Amino acid sequence: MSGIADLRAREILDSRGNPTVEVDVVLESGARGRAAVPSGASTGAHEAVELRDGEKTRYGGKGVRKAVAAVNGEIFDAVSGLEAAEQESLDRTMIELDGTPNKSRLGANAILGVSLAVAKAAAAEARQPLYRYVGGVHARVLPVPMMNIVNGGAHADNPIDIQEFMIMPVAAASLAEALRAGAEIFQALKRALS
Repeated sequence: MSGIADLRAREILDSRGNPTVEVDVVLESGARGRAAVPSGASTGAHEAVELRDGEKTRYGGKGVRKAVAAVNGEIFDAVSGLEAAEQESLDRTMIELDGTPNKSRLGANAILGVSLAVAKAAAAEARQPLYRYVGGVHARVLPVPMMNIVNGGAHADNPIDIQEFMIMPVAAASLAEALRAGAEIFQALKRALS
């Protein structure tokens, strides 16, 4: 495995039209990884904190230029040359650099973007799918999709206190079958509730 040679972040828009962080990493071997950071509509009291710009005139305060600057500056300086295969060391370095219990100084969106991009680059360098690289040689189960079928709480204008009702088609024989089962369950529930 080789070390981190380059790291670049940028602000992109997520599926809701909100800014999020995307990170590209290049290893000394030339292997590359890219990660766009997911973002929920709400944050729980014990969740890590995204770093947002707070400029109300730009994306309603939701811009992520501060998090991008953290990746391109302070985080890159701290992780440049670190071995990509040493994921735990990489993550610990960034968490210690942040120095807060909830990752609020550098932003969980900056730290997660770097962590995931490096994991993807290391998997590419090892010529393995990400699930096998992370799960090890005994990884035999592909990831199972989790699908939100009913919204409540902060995600909806209804009196349901539970924020999300989700399903996982764990018995499906393939990812395609799991997606089909999830879509069919969603449509059946929609008909039943209409």
